[in-house]
Amino acid sequence: MTSPTRYSAITICFLALLYSSWATAEHPISPQDKLLSNYDYPYPVNNFPLELQGYSLTMAFMDIPPAKGNKPKGTVLLLHGKNFSSAYWKDTIASLSQLGYRVIAPDQIGFGKSSKPLMQYNLHSLSNNTKRLLDALKVKKVSVVGHSMGGMLATRFTLMYPASVEKLALVNPIGLEDWKRWVPYEPLPEAIARESRQTPKSIKRYMSNAYFSGQWRKPYDPLLDIQAGWTLGPDAKHMATVDALTSEMVFTQPVLYEFADLKVPTLLIIGTRDRTAVGRARATPTTQDKLGRYDQLGKKTASSIPNAELVEMNGVGHLPQFEAFPSYFGALSQFLKAPTPKTAPQ
Repeated sequence: MTSPTRYSAITICFLALLYSSWATAEHPISPQDKLLSNYDYPYPVNNFPLELQGYSLTMAFMDIPPAKGNKPKGTVLLLHGKNFSSAYWKDTIASLSQLGYRVIAPDQIGFGKSSKPLMQYNLHSLSNNTKRLLDALKVKKVSVVGHSMGGMLATRFTLMYPASVEKLALVNPIGLEDWKRWVPYEPLPEAIARESRQTPKSIKRYMSNAYFSGQWRKPYDPLLDIQAGWTLGPDAKHMATVDALTSEMVFTQPVLYEFADLKVPTLLIIGTRDRTAVGRARATPTTQDKLGRYDQLGKKTASSIPNAELVEMNGVGHLPQFEAFPSYFGALSQFLKAPTPKTAPQ
């Protein structure tokens, strides 16, 4: 006979799962541990060992060769955003591979299937980890594509290792403005408490409003699986702390002041409906309306980067690769296959 205590635990678990299913419009959310042990990626995942700040870590990555029959055209490095993992590059990877590119898509330390130590996170260190991975794979030159936080990281990587980068593509990157000039700093304990209150329902509400203007569609469901799954999993408290630490990284480490130092051909793909701004809720109402104006930030950023090319996608938000894939990939593939100038722009 089931004991009252055991029955209560089972009931609570069942209600939590039922609630999460209802809260995400019938899209079932499975609890996930911090390493996504039961979460399948679209391609085989490898692990690269790293020693960092006294931790023995592993950096997960996918390494996809060009599709058979295609002449190799080079290597593309894909860098994911903060609320995502390398898995969301699935369609981009498949399309690049079909065109003849080798594609390397890592999960940064603190994200996806990679280790998640409770440590200070910084873009310089993540860039160095990525360079060490490329060195281990004996890859000397890459075209770098970064989305959202990955755009910040792609910029930092290019600034640190310009000889390794042939081209740079930034897809709705964050950090096109310095939020800490207008938004109050959130102490880490408060950030952890805020992240700890996240639920599948609140995550879907944020993604729907921030990324898609409240218009959620079935193809967007996979974007929920990881972040929402962590709130239900055994490492929810740990992941709340990691999320707070990585949020502090993007808030305090702007790259926009160094855009003028980029010397490689650069493409900006900007969904102009995007209004992403880290910490917006902490700003005054008047300031909130002025932040995250990608319809203005795209042009401003393009003018800051020497010889940058800007492709604006009207009516598209923070994830062009989900919302308008043909247009997004058309612009990206055209940029990648264009001849690289023999002399980098000065």
